[in-house]
Amino acid sequence: MSLHPNDLARWLQQGGAERYGDEPATLLSHLLQSAWRAADAGLPDSLVVACGLHDIGHAWLVCHQGAVLERNDLHEDLGADLLAPLLPPSVLGPVRLHVAAKRYLCAIEPQYFDGLSAGSRHSLAMQGGPMNPAESRDFAALPWAADAVQLRRIDDLAKCVDAPEMPLAELMRRIEAIATLR
Repeated sequence: MSLHPNDLARWLQQGGAERYGDEPATLLSHLLQSAWRAADAGLPDSLVVACGLHDIGHAWLVCHQGAVLERNDLHEDLGADLLAPLLPPSVLGPVRLHVAAKRYLCAIEPQYFDGLSAGSRHSLAMQGGPMNPAESRDFAALPWAADAVQLRRIDDLAKCVDAPEMPLAELMRRIEAIATLR
């Protein structure tokens, strides 16, 4: 599959106009808030881009299948697979693991579950619930697990209305810069 950053921008604009499940923000707003938070925290561009694209699988499904946003659709694998021709593993790994990171955090930090939104709690059950101890150990040993946990914590905070957002043009600039390094 040939993929160009313009495809991503189109998917984000068209598919991102949908409300993000039960959250008050749209999907696009959620992703741009995530990217802004990552950049504001001084994280590397690869993680900023991963934060800005972690739910690209949802946007693609809305654009190509008219799908209503569901959080049990393996969007994390779809997103990483879609991005693979364009972006490096430092982006793909956290995107692919961000759902597993939620399950991991619920397993190792019982108070983490208490801070999840109602929508995230609902999707957690559909995504397998908190990891068991063996799953937690296996997840923690994965190459991009720490970045996925950072992405997940940002994801949880980026569901507000009128919160700061990275301009889409800035996210696209960072995507293109990383894509040329691939």
